[in-house]
Amino acid sequence: MSRSAILKSSLAKKYWMSATGLFLCVFLLGHLAGNLQLFMEGAAGEYQFNQYAKFMTTNPAVKLLSYLTYASILFHAIDGLLLTIQNKKARPVNYAVFKASANSTWASRNMGVLGTVLLAFIVTHMTNFWAVMHWGEMPMQTVDPEGKLLEEPLKNLHMVVMNFFNPAENSLALLATVLYVLSMVAIGFHLSHGFHSAFQSLGLRTGKYGKLIMVAGKVFAIVVPALFAIIPLYLYFIQA
Repeated sequence: MSRSAILKSSLAKKYWMSATGLFLCVFLLGHLAGNLQLFMEGAAGEYQFNQYAKFMTTNPAVKLLSYLTYASILFHAIDGLLLTIQNKKARPVNYAVFKASANSTWASRNMGVLGTVLLAFIVTHMTNFWAVMHWGEMPMQTVDPEGKLLEEPLKNLHMVVMNFFNPAENSLALLATVLYVLSMVAIGFHLSHGFHSAFQSLGLRTGKYGKLIMVAGKVFAIVVPALFAIIPLYLYFIQA
């Protein structure tokens, strides 16, 4: 068994890669729940999303979970990438006769490539939204949905997101939308192998739960990325 590029114990690698992967699946669900609020229209939707953004960036418990998420992403991505390189070096010459598709899925053979695409997406995504929210010049929401002046103005992340996918405000809105959707396709393929593999590595994909986990993994890999992908498409076309 290959040793981890970061951890010396291959057993520790297996558990940590699986644990961080499943933790990030939980993070995806929470992030999706927040982003789905973008479908709410009008002043009420704007206010609720901005309240959500404020809570996610100021609540101490959420901030602690955020740091854990950042650490999980870095560990999962870097260790996975280096491990892929390590495995390639361990077998520099392909077998004379080897039909990979007969023994594994396309996603399982390209997890390193998919992971690299997703890491690039995460970096650009955080640059466009997370970094702007924390250190950029933000528009402010000063009134509530009823038009009453807020005691403490809210950073208007809702406007930033809407403008990012608005072709009238951003000349690259169409490109951003397409790349976002393609990134969600990559996440779907990554999850199609990674979800059930994480349970298998932890020794949980056994007996009567094995089939259930496989089905749950397929559903998760399709539904969650699809819902994420629908959001920028919706924002682009309602404003085009």
